[in-house]
Amino acid sequence: MNRRRLWTDRIVLAFVVLIAWEAVGRLRGAYWISSPSLVLERIWMLMLNGDLWFHGRFTLGEALGGFLLGAIPGCAVAMALRRHPFSRAAFLGVAAIGYAIPKTALVPLFILWLGVGPGAKVALVAAAIFFIVFYSTLDGVDAVDQKLLLSARVFGASESQLLRHVVWPAVVPYVFGGLRVAVPYAIAGAIVGEIISSNRGLGYLAQFGATDFDTTLVLVSLVTVMLIVLSVSAVLSLIQKRLLIWQTNLSQGARTVGA
Repeated sequence: MNRRRLWTDRIVLAFVVLIAWEAVGRLRGAYWISSPSLVLERIWMLMLNGDLWFHGRFTLGEALGGFLLGAIPGCAVAMALRRHPFSRAAFLGVAAIGYAIPKTALVPLFILWLGVGPGAKVALVAAAIFFIVFYSTLDGVDAVDQKLLLSARVFGASESQLLRHVVWPAVVPYVFGGLRVAVPYAIAGAIVGEIISSNRGLGYLAQFGATDFDTTLVLVSLVTVMLIVLSVSAVLSLIQKRLLIWQTNLSQGARTVGA
């Protein structure tokens, strides 16, 4: 399937969904489900008066802060455990317990420790993101070709050279796979924290709309969150392609030789 056909199908499907949504919204009324036209109109109004940017930047800041505080240690710990099997086994036992705990159950503790400000939301996001990136990176570490490592050692490669030229290039796709999965969880964690205790952010905006029986405002928050997630995922995809451009060149070279 070529890219033009793929994008054509996506656009057609999007139009069908929007038309169906508009029809249901007009049939049922804005009280039950708002229509896309009303949602776009409200988004435009909130952009003009600055409310959308005001609330959006708090959610984005909390999500980004927690994302970095969870993703960087998650990746670093997985890489550090690569050559320490006993420490890895011990840590995995503890990590399994931490991973099994519903992160929303930790919100009261984070509020108690960090207050009702952004710190609690950042901690909630970081707690969720750490395990996603950690396990994804660990899968990448386990997938490294041991024959390549052995060959590099035979040629006298140091541990730092192995890490830079063999291990890290093999792990990068797994890391970015984990990061792209983690993006929605980061935004969702910030939203949940704002719904529970906050007076600003997209979560608060959605909660305010729900208590005021304003489905248009709730859907505005959801659409904004969707656009943020898609934008961040697109940026991560571009960075991944940039870092893995050598794989594209290698596959093209292999096809040329095969021809």
